[in-house]
Amino acid sequence: MVDRSTSSPWSALPNSEQRVTKITVGASFLSSLCTMETTNNMPRIGDQAPDFEALTTTGPLKFSEYIKDSWAILFSHPADFTPVCTTELSGFAQNKEWFTARNTKLIGESIDSIHSHIAWVQAVREKSGVYMDFPIIADIDMKVAKLYGMLHENASNTAAVRAVFFIDPKGVIRLVMYYPLNVGRNMDEIKRVLEAMQTADANGCAMPLNWKKGDKVIVPPPRTLKDLDARLNEKGIELIDFYLAKKELEPA
Repeated sequence: MVDRSTSSPWSALPNSEQRVTKITVGASFLSSLCTMETTNNMPRIGDQAPDFEALTTTGPLKFSEYIKDSWAILFSHPADFTPVCTTELSGFAQNKEWFTARNTKLIGESIDSIHSHIAWVQAVREKSGVYMDFPIIADIDMKVAKLYGMLHENASNTAAVRAVFFIDPKGVIRLVMYYPLNVGRNMDEIKRVLEAMQTADANGCAMPLNWKKGDKVIVPPPRTLKDLDARLNEKGIELIDFYLAKKELEPA
């Protein structure tokens, strides 16, 4: 039988120090659990996009109503009047018509006031001629940032990282991107993956490495022996192996 009074790691300490040490370690452990819960409490691919109401540069809106029946890209930036963020949101503004043509709505977010947002939008328009006329959330209470896991404590407690959420017309999160505070997003990649997901949905296919519009797509692998025989004799495909085949899509 083990003598637990001598095997305990606390037994070498005086009773008063044991109590203090146990309380300190216990509080530290609980704090770490709370931090993990807060950090991991973020929407994931396949989740329904959390709904919210917010004040934006185009007026108050309810997110689910704004994005209804369309694709949406929700993106956060660390702060107004900062150089990297200015290039990014200008890029979204310059491509707004491209996104609109693909039934995609844009909405930005940062932990700034509505007055800061309005002043920044006007300053960018005056200096560059680029008008950021999509809604930008004034998330001064961090409600949306916390709801979507945009605050990463080890990067900043007060500024959202560069998050990008792609949401489909059913309100389901389909893709999530995170960029650090000091690296701007890749607009070409944002446009590429949006087209890839829309094309995959419309054609029941998958996309290979570096796919871009006009490239061959991957057809689903066979699921029965009968499907296997049909695949091996199928015309009009690039058969690499029975489970990996590509084909060209008909022009839309």
